[in-house]
Amino acid sequence: MFSYVDQSIRQSLINNHQLVDLDKLGREIRNAGTPFISLLGPVTIPRVIDGEEVKLEWYPFVRRVELTRVLEAAKDVQVGQDDVFRTLLQTNMSVNSVFALPGFRDSSEPLVRIHSCCLTGDIFGSMRCDCGPQLETAFSMMKQQGGGAVVYMSGHEGRGIGLWAKAVTYLLQDAGQDTFEANVSLGLPEDSRDFSDAATVLRYLLNDRPIRLLSNNPQKREQLEQNGQTISEAVSLVSGVNDHNIRYLRSKRYKGHKLPQDL
Repeated sequence: MFSYVDQSIRQSLINNHQLVDLDKLGREIRNAGTPFISLLGPVTIPRVIDGEEVKLEWYPFVRRVELTRVLEAAKDVQVGQDDVFRTLLQTNMSVNSVFALPGFRDSSEPLVRIHSCCLTGDIFGSMRCDCGPQLETAFSMMKQQGGGAVVYMSGHEGRGIGLWAKAVTYLLQDAGQDTFEANVSLGLPEDSRDFSDAATVLRYLLNDRPIRLLSNNPQKREQLEQNGQTISEAVSLVSGVNDHNIRYLRSKRYKGHKLPQDL
């Protein structure tokens, strides 16, 4: 966000091809056209996978309509206008990410995990879901198979309802509802996630080459294909099953997720 207070930094990123604008089909916009997504990177992110350091390539991306709001707010920031500056700092953007193993952009049919943000599972290790173990297993499988990428969707907490509402649904689940019923009880959709942005960015990074999708969710595959990303194979990912999340997993299986009957 700070880079857009000083427009020279933005221009430097563009000149170095570290900031690109994409249309809905994942094509880079150089002159004419309406930007749909802005993408940064790659940024080097060292990470340990299976005991070995791997230098991931990080590509943050954001809907252009959200970035435009920040750009407009930045125009009003001048020296001494503390209230305007605080407003800019509090302007939220839903920034998603691609974390790719080296060589991803040249890969043929790489393994790709589209992973919905789960603060409780991914960061704090909650056993109420399988999200954290799935994320770790995905990176491990990609390393073992020689490459791949995780597309991390930051606005997907609680299948799109947000962290606060997710906490309320946990209380409803403790009272007997399943994970889908709890969403509906709040007047919210069972699943409001949108994977079209992931398809757009993957099409750009892979130049429309197919992927192997690491997922048990047929709706995820359907949305990606509807938005132009070819999928050669869906690869199952079952990890982190325990007594605390078994009812949650059985509910997902009932809703069509490809999970084994012997959960």
